[in-house]
Amino acid sequence: MDTYRTPGVYVEEKSTLPPSVAEVATAVPAFIGYTSVGPADTATPSVARIATLLEFVTAFGGAQPATFKVTELANPAGAVAVELTPPTHPFSLYYALSLYFLNGGGPCYVVSVGNYASTPSFARFTTGLDALEKEDEPTLIVLTDAACVLTASDYYEVCGQALKQCAKLGDRFTILDVIGGQVKEFRDAPNLSANLKYGAAYHPYLKTSLNYDYDDSGVSVTLAEVAVEGTHKLGGAKGIAVSFTGPPGSTPKVAVSTAGDPLSFSITDGTLTIKGAKDKTGTDIAAAWSTWKQSNQPLGFDVVSSGDGSGVVASADVPITAIVVVGKSTGVTLVSIMSSKTALYNKTKAALAEQRVVLPPSSAIAGIYARVDREQGVWKAPANVGVLSVLGPDVRITDAQQEDLNVDATAGKSINAIRSFTGKGTLVWGARTLAGNDNEWRYVPVRRLFIVIEESVKKASAFAVFEPNDQTTWLKVRAMIESYLYGLWQQGALAGSKPEAAYYVRVGLGTTMTPQDVLEGRMIVETGIAAVRPAEFIILRFSHMMQTA
Repeated sequence: MDTYRTPGVYVEEKSTLPPSVAEVATAVPAFIGYTSVGPADTATPSVARIATLLEFVTAFGGAQPATFKVTELANPAGAVAVELTPPTHPFSLYYALSLYFLNGGGPCYVVSVGNYASTPSFARFTTGLDALEKEDEPTLIVLTDAACVLTASDYYEVCGQALKQCAKLGDRFTILDVIGGQVKEFRDAPNLSANLKYGAAYHPYLKTSLNYDYDDSGVSVTLAEVAVEGTHKLGGAKGIAVSFTGPPGSTPKVAVSTAGDPLSFSITDGTLTIKGAKDKTGTDIAAAWSTWKQSNQPLGFDVVSSGDGSGVVASADVPITAIVVVGKSTGVTLVSIMSSKTALYNKTKAALAEQRVVLPPSSAIAGIYARVDREQGVWKAPANVGVLSVLGPDVRITDAQQEDLNVDATAGKSINAIRSFTGKGTLVWGARTLAGNDNEWRYVPVRRLFIVIEESVKKASAFAVFEPNDQTTWLKVRAMIESYLYGLWQQGALAGSKPEAAYYVRVGLGTTMTPQDVLEGRMIVETGIAAVRPAEFIILRFSHMMQTA
């Protein structure tokens, strides 16, 4: 109490309300992987908090450029075949973050353990986990990049280390992928045997709507080329016999040119081009074709304008029979045909735009966690919700297949399915942790709700450290926790018709503590919570009734 020595009026403010609990963030994932701008293999991982994909690109660069092989096809004319050239190490962190933000993700952490010139290793990811352990805010661990660049055994070892960190700190949760859809290998992994209540697995991979990032110089193009076979000359003949083989809908065309090869054929538009020149008779080739077309209209070629159209066939240079033979021309990139073969370039760009990125689902699931937490609450199961920016799951899962995924009678390692339903789109269709046989921690929202409550109360209770261990302090702590839990109960996070049925908070001598505990400086608070659980199986029972009137 202040000592007053000067006469006057003094005002004192006295706190009558207990301290309050400020709830911690529920879905702040940390992505560990390789970036375009990243540390060297032996350097300390770079950790940064970002809120948008633009911030990620500014700090760490863009995606790993993809390379493609494009082949021009002769049949159908003008079509192209596109093949993705798998990189030695398919780094995917950029695409994973893109899918995360598209699915409703917010602020997150990025732990860069190397750059695209690095060789991925188990050791670098564990170093990234060590760096992440020093950060307090993250609540989720996402290892999408590890699932893409590590072997299955190394990936599951990293996942085991992540689960261990979650159990040690008690404030985070791990989202796992099933490598290559190998469910048995996942469940038999020796490194995934402990701390299972701190993680959940999702399957299968997703066909996303994301396009690959590429440069035109990284797209090799194999061009179709034409060779003209036959060595007979016209001599005294008055025409050229041309054999054309193509689809029924194709319409071959003939053009006269004043330049180029004596005879050429375009695969793209099916045009046979003849170089005009004067022969012995001086016959005009354009007039000859016009006369021929009039008398052979049902079977005739379409004559198109090319050059000045006034040339004539040189009898000494043109073979009497021309057979189009398709060959291949390699060593060409897309950038080199941008101006010389505009039609082919545009068709190739359109075909490349149809190539979509396939990703493990963990990054999309992290975004869904954030979206559901924001819109409904951490106690709502992140299931029966749509996965955005995807074309569908990589593998379609049936009810019978999901039975084996959802329930693992041996080890309890439940795997949550992502399924496609007619009229509904792609939905997350499971909400179990890896501890599927544990009645207490079977469901993801229950585990995550407890993490949020425990962490929030822990931080809020810091004021009581070194306060007198007596009734006054006990009352403040109990009132603070009860007020917080009452608010959660009103929001629907806790089950019970009355607050007394939804939670309890106990603290006091003879209740939670002994005199020895007080002497040793311990204040023990016990809290019970009736968390709501998802209705996983809805059973509708119907029966006959006897007619009464």
